[in-house]
This record gives sequence, structure tokens and C-alpha cells, in this order.
Amino acid sequence: MELAGLAAVVTGGASGLGAATARKLAAEGVKVALFDLNADLGEALASEIGGVFCAVNVTDEASVDAGFAKARAAIGQERILVNCAGTGNAIKTASRDRKTGEVRHFPLADFDRIIQINLVGTFRCLAKSAAGMLTLDPLDTGERGAIVNTASAAAEDGQIGQAAYSASKGGVVGMTLPIARDLSSEGIRVNTILPGLFATPLMEAAPQSVLDALGAQVPFPKRLGIPHEYASLALEMIRNPYFNGEDVRLDGAIRMAPR
Repeated sequence: MELAGLAAVVTGGASGLGAATARKLAAEGVKVALFDLNADLGEALASEIGGVFCAVNVTDEASVDAGFAKARAAIGQERILVNCAGTGNAIKTASRDRKTGEVRHFPLADFDRIIQINLVGTFRCLAKSAAGMLTLDPLDTGERGAIVNTASAAAEDGQIGQAAYSASKGGVVGMTLPIARDLSSEGIRVNTILPGLFATPLMEAAPQSVLDALGAQVPFPKRLGIPHEYASLALEMIRNPYFNGEDVRLDGAIRMAPR
């Protein structure tokens, strides 16, 4: 897929992996719309790359619909969607308070919140974007569009406390192939990246000593991933017309320990 002149939507596009991908797409001549809740960062990045910011909550259908309407009015119907919006938490399924001995379980509202953002939110944006792509004529390659989702290495080896996060990201992995098959007759490709330990704003909130220790666990290179490395793989998935229905780890060969 030749990128120059196409339109793209990047969810979670105001920072981290999404921002790196938005910058890389814009550098290739793509018109980019950023979906995010952080208006300050989103507006600043949109100004930097000549794109458009759309305040979007991926758990709210009306918000997503409004975001696509604004994006398409500004840059046209997208042929590219990169889903980076997501979050996590760390709560044991059941545990005992060390001081009081009180037994408690993972609050179901907290579990559902992660599923709604990471899994349902990804599918909501994907389904609505794919429906829009179906209104386009195919390119010379026969393609109508390309979609990249973001899962996590935790989809395959989640750590202690990551039941909700791993379930949500495992769901993204699990739906990739059937969605790619659903959309294959329309020339829309779907792939998923499973990042390992990346230097995103969420991760960088930890003390430097913790970040150094985490980076040292990676077989090679012994450091955290850099967002532009994620963006590089996302662009290859978009460009390469034979890349379809795949889930690819991007993690320096790490396999996560229990904690």
C-alpha cells in the first residue's frame, strides 16, 4: 500500500506508541486524525504533524461516532486505522490483606473497565472504521484498507495481577484472524502487534531504577522498547500487502516472569 495522500486514524494517538505512529505516518505523507482523551497533548501533536485531533472515549459509542465524523470531514475516509488506545491495572484475582487477614477478590467493575477499554474499545473502532472503508473503491492493489491493533506480550505470558489486562489483550489477539477473514473479501487487512516492555508514559512513571531493572530482563537489546520501533512495525504491516491475519510479538525476545 502506497501511503502518501491516504487518511489514517490513530486511537490513543496523543502519546506513547500512538503518537510515534502518528508522526511516522505523517512523515510518509498520510493525513492523520488522532483519537484521544488528552486534549492538550492531542491538539499539540495535531498541530505539529498537520493532522486533526478528535476527543474520543473508545468506551462510548456516541463519542467514537462523533470522532469518525469529525476526522472524515477534515481528512476524508480513512484507509488506515491503528488502535493504540488502552490501559491496565494490577490486582490479584483473590488475595489476603497482610495486616488484617481480610480476604478480597478482584473488583468486577475494575475488571470490566479494562475489558471495555482494551478489547471492546478496540473492536468498536475497528468495526466502525472497516464499515467506512467498505464505502471506498479498492486501490490498484485490490486493497481498501489496513488495520493494526495493539495487544501485549501479556496476552501470552501475563504476570501476577494481570488477569484483566491479559484477558483484554488476549481477546485482541484472538479476534485478529477471524476479523481478517471477515474482511478479506473486501480487501481490508488486519494485523496485531504484541509489544513487550516499552518506554511509554505509563511505564516511565516508574522510578529509573525500576526501568533499568526491567530493561535488563530483555535478552537483546537490554533496554525498554522505543515507541518508534513499534511505529516501524505498524507501518510495515500497513505497507506490505501480504501481511494479514498475523499477531507479532515485538519484545526483544523477553518472556515475562510471574512477577
